[in-house]
Amino acid sequence: MDISVVIPLLNEDESLQELYDWIAKVMQSNRYLYEVIFIDDGSTDNSWKVIEELSEHNSEVKGIRFQKNYGKSQALDAGFELAQGRVVITMDADLQDNPEEIPDLYSLIVDEGFDLISGWKKKRYDNVVTKNIPSKLFNAAARKTSGLKLHDFNCGLKAYKNEVIKTVKVSGEMHRYIPVLAKNEGFHKIGEKVVQHQARKYGETKFGIDRFINGFLDLITISFLTKFGKRPMHFFGLWGTLMFIFGTTSAFYIGAYKLYNVYKGIKTILVTDNPWFYIALTSMILGTLLFLSGFIGELIIKSKSDEKHYSIREKLNF
Repeated sequence: MDISVVIPLLNEDESLQELYDWIAKVMQSNRYLYEVIFIDDGSTDNSWKVIEELSEHNSEVKGIRFQKNYGKSQALDAGFELAQGRVVITMDADLQDNPEEIPDLYSLIVDEGFDLISGWKKKRYDNVVTKNIPSKLFNAAARKTSGLKLHDFNCGLKAYKNEVIKTVKVSGEMHRYIPVLAKNEGFHKIGEKVVQHQARKYGETKFGIDRFINGFLDLITISFLTKFGKRPMHFFGLWGTLMFIFGTTSAFYIGAYKLYNVYKGIKTILVTDNPWFYIALTSMILGTLLFLSGFIGELIIKSKSDEKHYSIREKLNF
């Protein structure tokens, strides 16, 4: 199979038929062997009914229905697990991503050997204040932190070599950082392509300004995981040890100084009246806790299983 198109969605029943027809037209005109995987992330409208109808008349249409809304990352992860295409294309279901871009994205992966191509919506039709400006700030921070020179990390239109999506595990809200996750797994040929942004035709956006706040928090998380995700003891153990040594040395000095003054008959304050005593004690406690955190983190990594953080209610055509 040439291409798998993975489409996560939430309450997009108005656009699904039009989107599929558009994708099918592009695929058939280029004679691709393909599948279209719709992942219904707990929709409360008629989205699943539309997917069922599409699958009845088109064998290449496949569907995954979540028990409830788990989020875009979990939807993509479910689609990635079942995708069979040599190249995997992700796009949103709201018609803001243009299926006409698929042949060029496919060519960049197959003919030019890229591992991942991220779309760049250079010209956008979103609100400048609530979406464009925060998006530019977010992408600038992501570039600086990750080292990837991409202009639009959050663009839903991306193309992947199959090996990439079978290696990368997406959870939480890390779908924004799939290029970073791919880089961390050793896929270094990552590029971008300017793609067309369509104005939303139906419904309303599912994302608000809070997604950028969450995005920055996730950026901090993934930056930490990039450096210490496999070896948390290298971070927690290091700082815990340093703090414990500082606290122990300080406590030893305070005690030795008190004993020296007592030996010399010099009047001095009680150890418990010395503020440095509490600083030393706090440092020792925090150092111990940090060290234990690193140790427990190592145990969790060694024993964790690849549990899925979503529940699939039903599948179609798999």
